[in-house]
Amino acid sequence: MRRRGVTVILGALITALLAIGVMAVPMPYVVLKPGPTVNTLGSDNGKEVIRVTKATTSVSKGQLRLTTVGVQNDVELVWAIRGWVSNEQAVVPRDVIYPPDQSQKEVEEQNQQEFQSSQSTAETAALRELGYPVQTFVAAVTPNGPSAGKLAKDDIITSVDNQPVTTPEKLTELIRAKPAGTDHVIAYTRAGKPGTVVVKSADDKGTPRVGVQIDKKQPHPFDVEIDLGEIGGPSAGLMFTLGIIDKLKPEDLTGGKVIAGTGTIDDEGNVGPIGGIPQKLVGAHDAGAQIFLVPKDNCAEALRNAVPGLPMAEVATVDDALAALSTFTSGGTPKPCSVA
Repeated sequence: MRRRGVTVILGALITALLAIGVMAVPMPYVVLKPGPTVNTLGSDNGKEVIRVTKATTSVSKGQLRLTTVGVQNDVELVWAIRGWVSNEQAVVPRDVIYPPDQSQKEVEEQNQQEFQSSQSTAETAALRELGYPVQTFVAAVTPNGPSAGKLAKDDIITSVDNQPVTTPEKLTELIRAKPAGTDHVIAYTRAGKPGTVVVKSADDKGTPRVGVQIDKKQPHPFDVEIDLGEIGGPSAGLMFTLGIIDKLKPEDLTGGKVIAGTGTIDDEGNVGPIGGIPQKLVGAHDAGAQIFLVPKDNCAEALRNAVPGLPMAEVATVDDALAALSTFTSGGTPKPCSVA
């Protein structure tokens, strides 16, 4: 073989090896993919996802599936290219998922904490829907404070200035809405008997206060436990809420259909936006979902990434979601996603 031919072959080989090396170099990105979906009315790893004890529960023929996003951490150029050209994946800077000031372990621990919090909030929202309201009660009265001799430990605060107190946060909001020195009419229940008292708020370093420590409780005769591992973040809140309601109501909310969705939930049943809508829509479709519940603030993104054959319903509250299920399972069309 001539020297020139050998040189060309060696050059091509070196170029190919360099190309392979470049393709294998880790990139500062992660790839978001459709993750697994879980039926909140079913079981996972042999355990009920939502377990209710001390109460009669119902069994539904359909499914209420929460959706997730899978994150591929170690991304080489070849995977990044595949993600960039894929309609089901997204390539995003690693810092978006793992901020520079947090380790991957710290982010995962935070996601797990948010997941645990979403379970607790889902239970609160579901119980409220089922007729078990949150009660804001006095945990302690500050000695010599504005409420001393007027409110007592364990008093349940029902309203401030005729505005209902639905959560501890609402009580704080109502007190801080007016300047220190305001006379507030506070309604309460003590040992089952209602009463009212006028409390003048005091200035505490620029913040109006009435001198009580508050907490919340939600008395109910049964126990709810959610058992689902290896999922993080708060976005399963809505579907957990619907799952709890479905189990404790005699009627089948699913109508025998497969319903998927996503969204955070707060104590008052408001549905909040989440990330990963494109991937969750694909995951839901692949799992056989017949409709997808989309948080109102995610509708614009969802419409841009609509999946053929998967209708979407816009929800801003638990009541919206229940109305969408009722309409869909009875053969109607729920309120579709729209852009304001």
